[in-house]
Amino acid sequence: MIRLYDTQAHQKLDFVPNQEGVIHMYVCGPTVYNYIHIGNARTFISFDIIRRYLMWRGFDVTFVQNVTDVDDKIIKKANEEGRSAAEVATEYTDAFIEDMRAMGVLDPDVRPKATEEIDSMIELVSTLIERGHAYEVEGDVYFSVRSFPEYGKLSHRNIDELEGGHRELRADGQGLEDRKRDPLDFAVWKAAKPGEPSWPSPWGEGRPGWHIECSAMSRKYLGLPLDIHGGGADLAFPHHENEIAQSEAAYGVAFSNHWMHGGMLNINGEKMSKSLGNFLLLRDILKTVEPSVLRMFMARAHYRSPLDFNEERVAEAAASLERIVNFVERMDWLVSNPDGNAQPLSGDYSFEQGIEAVRAGFVEAMDDDFNTAGALGCIFTFVNDANAALGNATLNAEDASRIKAVRDTVVDLMGVFGISVEKAAGEEYPAEVIDLARDVAGYAGSDAAEAVEALLAARAQARKEKNWAVADGVRNGLNDLGFVIEDTPQGAKVSYKQ
Repeated sequence: MIRLYDTQAHQKLDFVPNQEGVIHMYVCGPTVYNYIHIGNARTFISFDIIRRYLMWRGFDVTFVQNVTDVDDKIIKKANEEGRSAAEVATEYTDAFIEDMRAMGVLDPDVRPKATEEIDSMIELVSTLIERGHAYEVEGDVYFSVRSFPEYGKLSHRNIDELEGGHRELRADGQGLEDRKRDPLDFAVWKAAKPGEPSWPSPWGEGRPGWHIECSAMSRKYLGLPLDIHGGGADLAFPHHENEIAQSEAAYGVAFSNHWMHGGMLNINGEKMSKSLGNFLLLRDILKTVEPSVLRMFMARAHYRSPLDFNEERVAEAAASLERIVNFVERMDWLVSNPDGNAQPLSGDYSFEQGIEAVRAGFVEAMDDDFNTAGALGCIFTFVNDANAALGNATLNAEDASRIKAVRDTVVDLMGVFGISVEKAAGEEYPAEVIDLARDVAGYAGSDAAEAVEALLAARAQARKEKNWAVADGVRNGLNDLGFVIEDTPQGAKVSYKQ
């Protein structure tokens, strides 16, 4: 049974979807006025891992994530740059998708854009007015917070304590507050201003408020109640609180059965902000940090825990990932190069039982509110135990088949985190190795992996002919390029370290 921490319940709950085996999941997407920062990325990567795990467990997951492509910040950016809001939104929507794919984040099943869903938002606003939960003032429409008695149930805030404060609930524009019936009321539709994008509505030309779009789009594409609604912790109030109020006031059913929120990310122990000069964009980080390392860095912490981004922790994540990659690389070598003279593996450790134990431990950890750190711990224990049991052994064909299951298990479980630990032959080899193979071994191709194989074959032939000058020349040439050659009974084993 999967248990997840529910923000509204303030405790872990058994996760029971509306329909057995089927999950409808909505996670708030970006407001596209800039490139996403590393804090945004953490939220999207965390929910990508959660989604992947649910799929791995056999659920049919429909995942919807919106794009807010009309907003005050987008309009402000457009005015500053002398462009249209649509041009700004298109640029940064494309950049967001590019960044997410670079990070290995799966595309959502549906990615609705606010500007393409105006009709459904107008319909929702109209319903709220009809049911007495919203009112119009000179083209603006406000949600009446006090008309929804349960307001505050997600964030556990007392509505009376919100009186007269919390600017984030207020409509944009100086002087608009006086027109609201209550300072807590928030805009669900905004009257058009000169030069801003707008759409026709029963209340005149205007555009939707930010909160209304998720309520409209999630219902349209997933139906109510949702199984899971997620986002960063900073969205719980007021954004998600307002979504609940709008949706439940309009439709009279629960908006989402479960609410999940990811923890915040700090930079070197400080809150990320432009004023501190530590505002880090994801695409800038990816210039020096591999996506797989960044995903490993994220997975080493629980998705709800605060996470500090610093060089030391990134280096630790890189080292951890390298241990797994090296293990899989070693398993690939042993499986691909069995020794016909090797004795059967002996010892107290059972690889089959180890596989069973790591899978059980992995599921137990991930079923407990998606504890990625605990799940990774199970994988590392398995890798350490398997390495220790293998020692310096070579494998016969039967044992090689058994060990392939070990290798495949690690690859499978790491894949749940969206991390590939399989090295394609030659994917990191320097181009200079092709020149070396051409000069020494007469290689005429252009594939680095083939070039290395040609060099090893030339070295093996030279050793057979006791031509040590050529053999040593190949070894030294490869060493100079970063390759390490280990001679084994099955032949030369080569590894490459950048």
